[in-house]
Amino acid sequence: MRSRAAAGLLCLLAGCATLSGDTLDRLYGPADPKRFDQPLSTAPGGVSYRADVAPILQRRCVVCHGCYDAPCQIKLGAWEGVARGGSLEAVYDATRLSEAAPSRLFVDAQLPSQWRERGFYPVLNERSPTPQANLAASVLYRSLALKQQHPLPDTPLLGDGFDFSLDRAASCPRIEQFDRYADKHPLAGMPYGLPGLNAQEMGTITRWLGAGAPYDGDLPLSAVQRRQVAQWEAFLNGGSNKQRLMSRYLYEHLFLGHLYFDDDPAHRSMRIVRSATPPGQPVQMIATRRPYDDPGVPFVYYRLVPEREALLAKTHMPYALNAARLAKYQRWFLDAPFEVGTLPSYEVAVTSNPFVAFRDLPADSRYRFLLDEAQYFIMNFIKGPVCRGQMAVDVIDDHFWVFFVDPETSARESVTEAILRQAEATELPAASGSDSGVLGPWLRYAEQERAYLRNKSQALQKAMDGGAARIDLSLIWNGSGGNRNAALTIFRHFDSASVVQGLVGEPPKTAWVIGFALFERIYYLLAAGYDVYGNVGHQLNSRLYMDFMRMEGEFNFLTLLPQAARQPTAEYWYRGARGEAKEYVYGQYASLSTPSAIDYRSKDPQRELYALLRQRLAPVLEPRFELAQVGNAQLRGALQALARVQGVSLQWLPEMSVLRIEGAGAAPQYFSLLRNTAHANVTHLAGETKELLPAENSLTVVPGFIGAYPNAIYSMKADELPAFMQALATMASESDYRALASRFAIRRTSGGFWAASDAVHDAYQAWAPLEAGLFDYNRFENR
Repeated sequence: MRSRAAAGLLCLLAGCATLSGDTLDRLYGPADPKRFDQPLSTAPGGVSYRADVAPILQRRCVVCHGCYDAPCQIKLGAWEGVARGGSLEAVYDATRLSEAAPSRLFVDAQLPSQWRERGFYPVLNERSPTPQANLAASVLYRSLALKQQHPLPDTPLLGDGFDFSLDRAASCPRIEQFDRYADKHPLAGMPYGLPGLNAQEMGTITRWLGAGAPYDGDLPLSAVQRRQVAQWEAFLNGGSNKQRLMSRYLYEHLFLGHLYFDDDPAHRSMRIVRSATPPGQPVQMIATRRPYDDPGVPFVYYRLVPEREALLAKTHMPYALNAARLAKYQRWFLDAPFEVGTLPSYEVAVTSNPFVAFRDLPADSRYRFLLDEAQYFIMNFIKGPVCRGQMAVDVIDDHFWVFFVDPETSARESVTEAILRQAEATELPAASGSDSGVLGPWLRYAEQERAYLRNKSQALQKAMDGGAARIDLSLIWNGSGGNRNAALTIFRHFDSASVVQGLVGEPPKTAWVIGFALFERIYYLLAAGYDVYGNVGHQLNSRLYMDFMRMEGEFNFLTLLPQAARQPTAEYWYRGARGEAKEYVYGQYASLSTPSAIDYRSKDPQRELYALLRQRLAPVLEPRFELAQVGNAQLRGALQALARVQGVSLQWLPEMSVLRIEGAGAAPQYFSLLRNTAHANVTHLAGETKELLPAENSLTVVPGFIGAYPNAIYSMKADELPAFMQALATMASESDYRALASRFAIRRTSGGFWAASDAVHDAYQAWAPLEAGLFDYNRFENR
């Protein structure tokens, strides 16, 4: 009550309960869009943004206001994001008829005044810089104070007045509109639909805003970081054509990542950018829609700059830079015997097709580069430009395993050569730009894919008939004896997804085998070439094209099965799909008549193949997601029993949940519950509910954390786990789930929500210090 009264008094003193737009101008003068182009310095003894404010914003605000899907594009993970403010324009718009102008923080504009010119409105006070105005004319302060004045109702569930749907219309009031907004929506204070800040947190933010939102500046680089930046920038900016082509290739594959130096104790995240200025001079970033677009300068320099935003689980993709990595790059791309006569142009027909742009780089080198950190590159498909969107991920099953073609396979060189020739003639959707049509390009892509698959099938058949290779386990990369990227597991969580190392969970319905050409095509389809600001044609063509990529990966896996089992297995995977779709998986367009040389001995060859692959890859399989790692035998048995729950009851369980178990050790233990929603097939663009098979739903339970968007947090004593499992296995209605949640869930209305959230983040950071980032609560349930 004291914090509510204090917040109300502050707001009253500032006049924020009675201000209108006209009154703001009269009391505090007109807005100055350049006010924060040069931030105030932190006064001695004052509130520090880095030390005091950023930790609060990150744990209380960035958990909803990060990435492209931040409500109103208000990104609070950096001071510059706060100063930028918000926009009425939505980044994610599946109905956009024309491409939108990109609005990437730190890329498309650098100063708050430049963002004002692009239509962004302030959430800080840009009027008279007085303490009173700094509060009264700040949308950020008013939103936080509104929650203090009108906290959440004391009920387990929030009513219909709260809209938590992902496609909800965003409310983005400017300061001139805020009084009317607050009168109409008194419970819409921030954090939205969650408990408010406590008195200490609110006091810190209030003092900081009242002082004019000062900023201590970016943390300077340490001596280790400066040394490593200089070393890597020297390597990346060599003058020969060979060096320049290598660096261009590396940049196009690393631009989304968080690069860090192994010998840096802080493991500070860096980004690689294109600059018009060489090392030793201030970076002059080249902003283009795609990483391979024409830079507009005669010479591009590749520079390393610190990541300035908070690390988010949904976008954090760590990639180590160290001496071993440098030696590999040197061996693959510089010491390898090849010449680069002329650098590729920046014409879109060239840049959008990596098999054309980088034809001079050895395919073997490029493939080993991708394999070396396969999880990272597949993360780019999932975590890159797509922070949300069912349409973006409904092209994949909820749970499947991924394997890779061995680069040492004797048949690979001849087959790859034939495949690459065809790939050079095969367009990717980015070739049509971000303002693409639909029907014409799609028909062209489909015809090209059919030709690609036929040529690939013929090349494979020729290699097998000629005795160049056999279809056996030697075709599958074993991680070269020590690389855990050899086997990956992908989970889909409705409109997001995760990829982890290892063969996690029970044997899935489907699996992929990826070779170099497929790997590169998917990367340029979904990462380098995908434009989140593109029109509906670009988005739709990319989604439809991914169908081809999935089916090719599945075809590669099917060829390992007995010849007689390939077609029936494909039919099972695609129950209810139209006939032509199946022809891309195994049939008229993709086929192989060579029998498998694997000695199958069971009536279930797919499950047997999984077991053989697990045996082959055993030395490199990541074990940390296995329940066998749980030390307490009683807890391990209860969790294994929980993981055996299957069927219809799971349709009531959220997609991704965090499970906190107390009483089975000195500290609480955390696990992830992942609902694997069964589909008859995943070929339909719309009407996904018609493909669902609830009776085949399954549950994966793993130690630690998988997923970036928790839907729920459950907390219980270890001896309550059997009761939780029983309730879960017998759910038959929404009311049954509500009863379960009432007993075990930490709801968004709980007074202990933020303490539980902080504990989850602390545990994640301790469990995976290099990988951890802030979770996103935009999908946290209200059930």
